[in-house]
Amino acid sequence: MEENFKMLAKTLFGFEELLARELRELGAGDIELGTRSVSFTGDTGFMYKANLCCRTAIKILKPLKFFVVKDEHALYAAVKSIDWSKYMRVNDTFAVNATISGEQFTHSLFVAQKAKDAVVDQFRENTGERPSVDLKFPSLSIDIHIRENRCTISLDSSGVSLHQRGYRLATNIAPINEVLAAGCLMLAGWKGHSDFLDPMCGSGTMLIEAAMIACNIPPNLNRRQFGFENWHDWDPDLFDTIEAAALKKIREFHFTISGYDKAPSAVEKANENVKNAELDEFITIKQADFFTTEKERERHLHMVFNPPYGERLEIDMEPFYKNIGDTLKQNYKDTEAWFITSNLESLKHVGLRTSRKIKLYNGSLESRLVKYDIYAGSKKAKFQKED
Repeated sequence: MEENFKMLAKTLFGFEELLARELRELGAGDIELGTRSVSFTGDTGFMYKANLCCRTAIKILKPLKFFVVKDEHALYAAVKSIDWSKYMRVNDTFAVNATISGEQFTHSLFVAQKAKDAVVDQFRENTGERPSVDLKFPSLSIDIHIRENRCTISLDSSGVSLHQRGYRLATNIAPINEVLAAGCLMLAGWKGHSDFLDPMCGSGTMLIEAAMIACNIPPNLNRRQFGFENWHDWDPDLFDTIEAAALKKIREFHFTISGYDKAPSAVEKANENVKNAELDEFITIKQADFFTTEKERERHLHMVFNPPYGERLEIDMEPFYKNIGDTLKQNYKDTEAWFITSNLESLKHVGLRTSRKIKLYNGSLESRLVKYDIYAGSKKAKFQKED
């Protein structure tokens, strides 16, 4: 039986506990939370499963070497001390990604270049030939992380970032990152136990992620490739077994998932992405201005959305956010409404009291995921009834 090894899953700020919970439920061991990361242990099959099934992971890394690095010469020597012939051939391509923080090194491209030189020089000295660099589709992705003077060299088992699920071929001007959408839904407590609405659905990302959570569909089922598929020890039969086991856990969904957007082009793109994800039997999208709509059914509604921020889509912020509050209050009784915004000033204009505020980042923009509880009757009447 193969021994477990240490791995590191990268994520977005604020999603560390969500990712730890996902990994725990999948069967990971030795889980430890970091900053935008979670470390854990598992075997090769679990590495495949984590890439396939984690909704809030961006990368799954397999560390090869930890060491203290004093300068560029020590970094070069440490990278060169690894026997790279175990992981790639001279005719393979590779890429190096570096993340740095602290005063020791200040330029990530310089660090990546020194590491690349060490790999190339090792092959040249041993074989007389050198492997080529391919930044887009490398056979092997090497990850270097330096914090102060502590360095970790890892293999990147994911390849292209795991937020690129493979279903989104058409996008609008400001699409939400798929991992950010999934994390917002999970923080909002969405599990598929009610009707769901995204009233400003754009290219449909929130709807697709909501449907995959509701049905327990592996989020990266539609990806064309993972980084580990180029590794020397790639085991396609093992991956097929892992995938088949995950597919057996898909569950039925008995409610509705709906989306609105007032732009016909957005509705067209969203429908295209839903079709690519093979989720059109669960998701209905129509052209509508949220501010002229009302709740379609008496039963409880879960709403999560990503309204325009005014960053890339120009809107008149004050009346726009006031309209959100007015529409929710007047037309959406018995609704749990969540949305994410980086325009923190705009929240003052919603005119409703938030029951939750969670700090997140949308790209580099500091944001808040906020919750508004819209009660079926007045809030006072609700509590009197409960008493």
